[in-house]
Amino acid sequence: MPRGFTTQERDRISRELLAAGRELFTRQGLRKTALEDLVAPAGIVKSTFYQFFDSKEALYLQLMLNEAGQVKNQVIDQALLSTDDAREGLRRFLHATLEVLDTYPLWRRLVTHPEEMAAVAARLEPERIAAMGDSNPGIALTAYVTDRQQRGDLVGDDPQVVVGVLQSVLLMPFNTAHIAAGDSGTYRKSLDLLVDIVTTGLTTHEGDRS
Repeated sequence: MPRGFTTQERDRISRELLAAGRELFTRQGLRKTALEDLVAPAGIVKSTFYQFFDSKEALYLQLMLNEAGQVKNQVIDQALLSTDDAREGLRRFLHATLEVLDTYPLWRRLVTHPEEMAAVAARLEPERIAAMGDSNPGIALTAYVTDRQQRGDLVGDDPQVVVGVLQSVLLMPFNTAHIAAGDSGTYRKSLDLLVDIVTTGLTTHEGDRS
């Protein structure tokens, strides 16, 4: 018979599993994180883990859900949607997202290891993934790009292409040592210029249209 836990014990174990998951998933990823490593800080055995989460993927998703609302508020609500100008909105979105990558280590890992979110999606029911709903910044960004392309504010007709270009900018911080010989001042200026070039290239103002 599974061991019963008091409410206080369940709360403590849940917190420790989430803390261990955040640290391990961020540092070494989903695949390399063993169940033994996750349960050790909580002082439980592997079989007990399943009283709290269905799988490692479910724990990973919960960590994403816990932070998704804050991330979306920062990069979508307060940045992308803070202006009616698409060019300025994308510029603010990129700068805000670059800040998020410094603040939220798990999201930083996802930018360089998108296959991990795909692995989570592959193991869980679609409705569990859909639980992110309106708090998913990726869905909100794609919806914005789709709408702005239809209105003629953004180039092209494939939202994923535009999203892919934006994602390429977000990879720049992971190559700091190889840009401007590692000089932080030059790197910052290079990054700002890249953001301006990309957002200008992706958008069209009224006077730019043929």
